Amino acid sequence: MSLWSRHQIFEKNSIVLVIGVLVVIAIGGLVEITPLFYLKSTIEKVEGVRPYTPLELAGRNIYVREGCYNCHSQMIRALRDEVERYGHYSLAAESMYDRPFQWGSKRTGPDLARVGGKYSDDWHREHLNAPKSVVPATVMPAYPWLAKTELDFAHIDDDLRVQATLGVPYTAEMIANAQADVKTQGSADAPDAADLAKRYPKAQARDYDGNPGRITEADALIAYLQVLGTLVDFKLYNDKANIR
Repeated sequence: MSLWSRHQIFEKNSIVLVIGVLVVIAIGGLVEITPLFYLKSTIEKVEGVRPYTPLELAGRNIYVREGCYNCHSQMIRALRDEVERYGHYSLAAESMYDRPFQWGSKRTGPDLARVGGKYSDDWHREHLNAPKSVVPATVMPAYPWLAKTELDFAHIDDDLRVQATLGVPYTAEMIANAQADVKTQGSADAPDAADLAKRYPKAQARDYDGNPGRITEADALIAYLQVLGTLVDFKLYNDKANIR
């Protein structure tokens, strides 16, 4: 009897079809639920993960505003080809302060989960201004206005306050210093850089857009891109720590 003939039993008998559907759903449910019995938490505790700085958060808002997520994902799957190309697979903890998260499912461009530190600020500036000048085969549109538009961060403290309401651990000190921290991180040789680093470990203060005279939207977006994937030291990461 051919495989097609055997399949007819499902097509001609509704009871058998319903039973088959229930069995498939049950198997799929077990595959999804079983890991929860041996994981301590769906979001593991990972050393190094912190909330975004005010400048990085402003850059993330610009990233979302410009629709960058339509072409770039931020989730490296635990598949050999992805890990070899992009780096360590993404951890749930790395997105725990993202609202909304930027995992995505479509990649017209490469995944950006580990793009931080991969390219220089100069490269990012040129890439945003004229993408084909650094990646000739790209179909990415240019965003020249980002380097020409001053960043509006007058209400960035309100943004942090809303994020804190949603569960992001921004302290009263972080909120109070939000506007000052934007200026500090977007400037080279800022005198308050040490205080910024205390509030946000590994935060890098420098002139991202090549224009020390002002803080632009390019400063914010590049600061955001440069922090992606840099907070967790995977040499110290224990992937067994979350197993019961």
